[in-house]
Amino acid sequence: MSEETRTLLLGGGTHGAVTRCRDFTRHALTEWRWITDEPTGGPGAQHPYDPDRQEAAEDVLLLVSELVSNACIHGGGPRALVLRRNPARLRIEVGDGSPEHPRRLRRTGSALPGGHGLLVLDRLARSWGWEPYADGQTGKTVWAEVPAPLTAPVPRPPAGLPAERSASG
Repeated sequence: MSEETRTLLLGGGTHGAVTRCRDFTRHALTEWRWITDEPTGGPGAQHPYDPDRQEAAEDVLLLVSELVSNACIHGGGPRALVLRRNPARLRIEVGDGSPEHPRRLRRTGSALPGGHGLLVLDRLARSWGWEPYADGQTGKTVWAEVPAPLTAPVPRPPAGLPAERSASG
């Protein structure tokens, strides 16, 4: 199974890190056709719109935001964002300078802001975890994996025709 990798080196800074990582990820997802033309793109759109791919891409962008935010808050800022894609899955890796493993924050109420990043990982990622840097440097990589969308986008019905519905829907 071939794997494609995209790497963004960040150097541990926190200013604008989430935005830079989301933009980098959005660009990679567009190249990999996870993000397709909007429904208003019309029949001549380069990549047909696929709502399932769009939803998967939005989940990936949220996972990137959470991983990078956690690196900013708890790890001194992200050192690198690595996206590894193969036909079966996408792995998101964020390295930071803290050797501490991710911990769930104990909150007295779920309505309080912050502290929900690992819950988001639990909900959206097929699996996630962390590994200490193997090269003797201080720090770790926190990773999350999501399944890849279908290999080919599902075609949209021509304009003016209703979309197919399932027997239950």
